[in-house]
Formats: sequence, C-alpha cells, structure tokens
Amino acid sequence: MTPQRFPRRTFLGRTAAGVAAVSAGGVLLPSVRAQDPPAAPAPYRGPNVVLIRYGGGARRRESIDPVHSHSPFLRHELIRRGTLFPRMEIDQIQGLQTSHGEGTLNLLTGKYDTYRDVGETRPDIGRRFLAARFEAKVPTVFEYLRATHAVPDHQALIINGEDRGDEEFYNFSNHHLFGVRHRSQTLSLRRYKMWLLRRQLEEGSIPSAEIGRRRKELAEMEALDYRVDRETGQGEVIDGFWERWRERYGVDGLRNPRGDRLLTHLAVQALRELRPRLLMVNYQDCDYVHWGHLSHYTNGIRVMDEGIEQIHRAVEADPVLRLNTVLVVVPDCGRDDNPFLDVPCQHHFGSRASHEIFALVVGPGIPAGKVVDRRVSQVDIAPTIGRLMGFATPHAEGSVLTEVFG
Repeated sequence: MTPQRFPRRTFLGRTAAGVAAVSAGGVLLPSVRAQDPPAAPAPYRGPNVVLIRYGGGARRRESIDPVHSHSPFLRHELIRRGTLFPRMEIDQIQGLQTSHGEGTLNLLTGKYDTYRDVGETRPDIGRRFLAARFEAKVPTVFEYLRATHAVPDHQALIINGEDRGDEEFYNFSNHHLFGVRHRSQTLSLRRYKMWLLRRQLEEGSIPSAEIGRRRKELAEMEALDYRVDRETGQGEVIDGFWERWRERYGVDGLRNPRGDRLLTHLAVQALRELRPRLLMVNYQDCDYVHWGHLSHYTNGIRVMDEGIEQIHRAVEADPVLRLNTVLVVVPDCGRDDNPFLDVPCQHHFGSRASHEIFALVVGPGIPAGKVVDRRVSQVDIAPTIGRLMGFATPHAEGSVLTEVFG
C-alpha cells in the first residue's frame, strides 16, 4: 500500500464526500433524518482515530502543567505537535458523577447522563457492590461509525484494563436504531482468557478431571456480557490475533505485561495487525491512588505517558498510519485537591478540580502548537471525532471543536 500525502483541507474534508454534512453542533442538515442511521454503510476512506483515555482520573496539574507534570512526553513533546484545549471541563450537573465509567461514556456518546448499575433495576442480573455496569442510552461513536461506514467490528476496538471489568461491555448502547449490530470489539486480558479457555476445551488439552470446573468458569465469564446471546467468539480475525498472542506469551500470564503497560502493548499490536479505524485505549493505573499513596497516582501518570509515547512512535514508524492517523488524548475525570483527605486525589466529592480536564488532538492536518483558551466540554469529543471521520452524531449534545480543523 503506497502512502499518499494529503493537504490539510483534503485530509480533513475527504470523508465528507458522499456523506451528509454535519454542522458544528453535530446537527444534521435537513436532507438527513436525524432519527435514522444510514441504510447502506459507505466505504470508509477517512483518517484513523486513536482515542486515548488518559484515565484513572488525572488532574491538569500533574498532566499539562509545565512545572508539575509527571507526563513529560505529553507535556513537552506531544502538545507542541497538536491542538490543546487546556480548559476542557466536565459540566456541573445535578446527579452527574465524575468517575471513570461515567467519563468514558461521556466521551463515547457525547452526552452527559446519570447511570445506575443494571443490578438495581434488573433482579436477574444481580446486584454487586460498587458495580458500574452502565448502559448508554444513546449511540457511541463506534456505533455511529459502523452504521455510516463499512468498517468491520475488528477495526472498531476498545482496549480495556483487567481491573475494569464493568467497562468491558461499553461496546454498544441500548438505542433501538443502533445497538449490538454496530458494536465495537474489546481487546483485554479477560477476552484473551475467554478465548484461551474455549480453545483449550476444543483442543482437549484440559485434563478430564478439570473439564467440568473449566466449563463452568467459561460460562460465568460469558454471562458477564449479559446484553447479548452467548458469545461464541470475537470472529476469525481477532481469534487469529489471540492465537499469535498465545504463541508469544503462552498461557500462564507470567510473560505478558500487566496494568497499563499491557494496554499499551495491546494497542501497538492491534495497530500493526488489525489496522483499526477507531481505537480507544482505556488507561486506568492512576486510580491505584485509592490505596492511599500519592506515588501510586504519579507513577500511574508516568506509565501512561510512556504508553502514549510508544503508541505515537508506532504510528510515526508506519508509513501508512503516519499520514492518516489522529490521536485524541483526554482524561475520564479530574481529581479532588483537598489536602486534608486521608487518601489524596479522590474524585468523588465533586470539587472543582475533579471537573477540570483537558484535551489534545494531534495528527496530519491538525494545527501544531495551537492552544485554545476557551472553556469546552468533555462531551465535545464525540462530535469532533464524528467530524473527523465523516459521520453525524445527532444524539450527542456536545459541539464540534472547530479549532481542530484549522
């Protein structure tokens, strides 16, 4: 595949050809019915987007502050290559939580909402302590993309951490016009374990005395994805991805990276092997600060920063991706700044700092070294991704960050 260079206007505008235009507020022109997804997905020819959830909750101070940042690559290298929105916020809305699941869904849907674990309303699911099994009520960016463009599910990926099991299934909304048929796929250690257990049962490599227990274990893992019928797998392409993963790292889990380093490795391998059009990386290690030590938080930021650098280098080293990939970096939430709390840097008390985040957009055609000094909102990310990729986001309430386009 021979890479092509595109002028800024061509690069950012080429996906709009043949697709109804989207206004700055994410509203469709009258020629398109806002309540219906496109009937026939068109071939996708736009840029790839890598959405990096700078996650586990990260304040501006330790992220983009030039003096106090623990994220040197982000602060001193990547920011100068793209457009920074240092005053992005999570809106102050009654009942709105500044936490990880909610922040992730804000980014995916472009809409603020209140969520309750499904166990509170569905006795068949069962209640769990501190569960965050949320269901988006409006479509995610993955659903918009796959409803508009002919993108297979293995090129619409969420990479999720092993300690965020509830977020494993944010692949699709319960919106009646979108939903499971336009879902994304997930790469995670949990998904690998499910694949491996299925494969071992098929191969007959499990001792007979353990088969009953292992079948029950698999059934329990599959039952977590309660919104779809029993899942027999993630498809042939992702099955091949996991097969290669087993060849590299075996079955004991002792050789592959863990934590956010695992997410980085999965992301880099996915970029090389699966060539995703839309990829979301849900970093999370900052949240280990709940154990009570500030160093857990700052070390988590450093690990995440190293991961962002590796992903950026992987993109830059690929002659095709380098000319056609946009990185979007944005936290799921901020953190409180009350110095009198026993555990520092919480995010559940609704303080101003927990609502203060940022966003950075980097890639071909994106203005470099640009700082947009105005207040913007976390829900602006989804319609901005929609504009980049050429799909409408009629159910989002955010606005397109127009400065990204020159």
